[in-house]
Amino acid sequence: MTKSRLYTRTGDDGTTALVGGSREMKTSPRIEAYGTVDELNSWIGLVACAPEISKADTELLGWVQMRLFDIGSYLACPEPEPGDEPMLRPGVGPGAMARIEAAIDRLDASTPPARRFVLPGGSVSSANAQIARCVARRAERRILSLHSQAPVDIAVRQFVNRLSDYLFILGRHINHLNGSPEIFWERDDTGDPVDDAGK
Repeated sequence: MTKSRLYTRTGDDGTTALVGGSREMKTSPRIEAYGTVDELNSWIGLVACAPEISKADTELLGWVQMRLFDIGSYLACPEPEPGDEPMLRPGVGPGAMARIEAAIDRLDASTPPARRFVLPGGSVSSANAQIARCVARRAERRILSLHSQAPVDIAVRQFVNRLSDYLFILGRHINHLNGSPEIFWERDDTGDPVDDAGK
């Protein structure tokens, strides 16, 4: 039987190939950065399956997935030598930022304002959007960790940051659309530990 090309055995030593062929440990900040972007892309795919969201947001999420793939490819390129051009551009620019900010404005204008901290939940689709938001925040942190060692284009850092804002309001908007009540954080002012034993 012919060996599948899905496995190569080349990563069994804990390294993986970057664009261009050089190899790096899978635990390095660069691999952590684009690996987390890949994880985020998978969550975005799940969010896009939500039956509640509009065609406009489904299309936007598909476009976001394309941009995240661009960003992942960009992050998978080793730092260029002094004087050399980067192997790949990040694939996001002012137009991308304007599009995602317009989507945030659109959803925020059509969702009741929240004057308290909102907890994830209310509906499965909304909770998925909030998980994606958290992964976007983690992706941003991983990118910033890489940026502390090797420059990362500011457009990438801004885009991932703004994406988390979009996912937050999308999660809230989904609950608004399907009539699910939002869960607001409430402080326990009793000072006593919460004990649910026996309930």
